[in-house]
Amino acid sequence: MKVLFLNPPSFEDFDGGAGSRYQATREVRSFWYPTWLCYPAGMLEGSRVVDAPAAGIDVAGTIKIAKDFDLVAFYTSTPSFKNDIRTAELIKAQRPRTQIAFVGPHVGVLPEESLQAASCIDLVVRGEFDYPIKEVAEGRDWDKVAGISYRRDGKVFHNPDREVVHDLDALPFVTEVYKRDLKVLDYEIPWMLHPYVSIYTGRGCPSRCTFCLWPQTIGGNTYRVRSPENVFEEVKLIKKYFPEVREIFFDDDTFTAHRSRSREIAKLLGPLNISWGFNTKVHVDYDTLKLMKDNGLRVMVVGYESGNQAILDNVKKGATLDQARIFTKNAKALKLTLHGTFILGLPGETRDTIEETIRFACDMDPDTLQVSLASPYPGTVFYDECMENGWFAPGTLVSEMGYQSCNVQYPEGATAREIYDGVERFYKRFYFRPGPIGRILKKTLTRKGEAKRVFHEAAAFLKFMTKRKELAGTPH
Repeated sequence: MKVLFLNPPSFEDFDGGAGSRYQATREVRSFWYPTWLCYPAGMLEGSRVVDAPAAGIDVAGTIKIAKDFDLVAFYTSTPSFKNDIRTAELIKAQRPRTQIAFVGPHVGVLPEESLQAASCIDLVVRGEFDYPIKEVAEGRDWDKVAGISYRRDGKVFHNPDREVVHDLDALPFVTEVYKRDLKVLDYEIPWMLHPYVSIYTGRGCPSRCTFCLWPQTIGGNTYRVRSPENVFEEVKLIKKYFPEVREIFFDDDTFTAHRSRSREIAKLLGPLNISWGFNTKVHVDYDTLKLMKDNGLRVMVVGYESGNQAILDNVKKGATLDQARIFTKNAKALKLTLHGTFILGLPGETRDTIEETIRFACDMDPDTLQVSLASPYPGTVFYDECMENGWFAPGTLVSEMGYQSCNVQYPEGATAREIYDGVERFYKRFYFRPGPIGRILKKTLTRKGEAKRVFHEAAAFLKFMTKRKELAGTPH
């Protein structure tokens, strides 16, 4: 079978593909690579990956592409699920014999509900979908494919669960699929050098953060890793295929979970003379940071989340504010770039804790930051807590325009509106200070092409904030 791996068109600038942790239209144009889709695509001859949002392909263009394929594997998310069904219905209407598979965390944890939601969906995959889609495409009887749920003769069947992939070195290099099907210039993250390429060096995360989507729905809480040598070979391939790329990002949930391995990878990368980065918690020691810096590390995405210790404990972050202070001090001493991530609306949030987090972020003073709204996705402990405690507020995870909404509230704490409004206050308090303004100006003067990029980012950010106010119904 010819298989199309599709990240379908959605809201304008919606980053919800198989690589985005917060599926929504972001403050500034941001697109992660659809890395999860590229693994099975690399196993099947004649397959193709289409990342419609990043490539600017609309529904009509997507349907036209899909007519040449026997199986279309949709990556879907909770916010985009209804839109994705509409696209799937159009593909099915165009060519009824086309089989439609939905993959991703949403259908993985809600397989029965997903299949019942639309007759156009023939099957869904629960968990990792590399080998299930490959086996379906190769013609294996569906009742013998572990990890899938499917419809046959009007009935829904659920096959036994499938074990996660342990031998990650046996998987293809997604870089081959990037080269074949994607354009690196379509992918941009504001705090990374452009153009960039991101890959995974492992799957899963040993942390137990109650709000985190991927480990609880797809990857699991065991960090399964590729060998350092395997990672090194793919990085060399990136350099060969994409000489224009200025930075490589290792998008594992927590790249530094196995510290000795991260050090070993760094030593291999050093002679390549590349700039690279990763996601991390605040547990990394100074010596490890220095070794990685000496071998090309430039940027880290740091999950601070909150400036209130009780909230960190509530979500089982496994980190302390003092650890965050020490880590940040060490990173700054080494002149590493920090992109801090924060979340408003986690359990225990109040008006006072929002202020604590804003002050904490200003004290930590990362080079850049993002402020997300707590999003209780199905399949997470956070979602279950909201259900059990009545914390859900009216609304959905994202608005009809794709912007994050606040659909949590705490009877003895912050209201949904206070949490929602806190995001804008957070950004203004952080960025409208001499330090961040000075860093932005310095970047425009010292990096080629950055002035134009910063201007566009600033315009997009102001447009985003204006739209948030309109959606909230507040004057501006």
